[in-house]
Amino acid sequence: MHDDPGHSARAPKAENISWSDGAVGREGRERLLGQRGCVLWFTGLSGSGKSTIAARVEASLAASGVHCYVLDGDNLRHGLNRDLGFTSEDREENIRRMGEVAALFADAGIVTLVTAISPFEAGRRAARAAVKSGAFLEIHLDVALDVCKERDPKGLYQKVERGEIRGFTGVDSPYEQPQNADLRLDTATLDIDACAEAILDAMQVRGYLARER
Repeated sequence: MHDDPGHSARAPKAENISWSDGAVGREGRERLLGQRGCVLWFTGLSGSGKSTIAARVEASLAASGVHCYVLDGDNLRHGLNRDLGFTSEDREENIRRMGEVAALFADAGIVTLVTAISPFEAGRRAARAAVKSGAFLEIHLDVALDVCKERDPKGLYQKVERGEIRGFTGVDSPYEQPQNADLRLDTATLDIDACAEAILDAMQVRGYLARER
């Protein structure tokens, strides 16, 4: 089911609905904030460094006066996505919702950092497509599973080994490697600062940073 590229972008069930444009568009909001709204999508196995690197990028952006926000996969499961489990279908829906929320944040002119394993290629494509301006940077933290197991910051791999967790991405549930990531970083060889700098440089090249750093 997760191989269907159109699944995450399915049409709404409701009828007789239409999109309502506000009085101030995306460009107007961006002028108001003095920045360009965009989505930085961090994908990778648990333990690859998504949250850590996103936090460093967030701190750097904020220090430069950039309005930004981190949408963390675990955090959203405490609220918006609390009704979802970890079946393939629920994981798809989790990423679909995150992608739609991130797109709204970007439309509001906010630099939005999404940290989620997002294991399926179709879901990541749908998240990119949701950002109508095209300001989307997919960042693949490409780290070997053994390295992630050694780090195990949340103790999840240990729980997998004890049989307490099943269907864990990269172990007994698939992770589809990004085929067209905008940026690939190996956090086994690059430190946090180097990764953050590479991301900020990529944003600068794409025109996502209006201010000089």
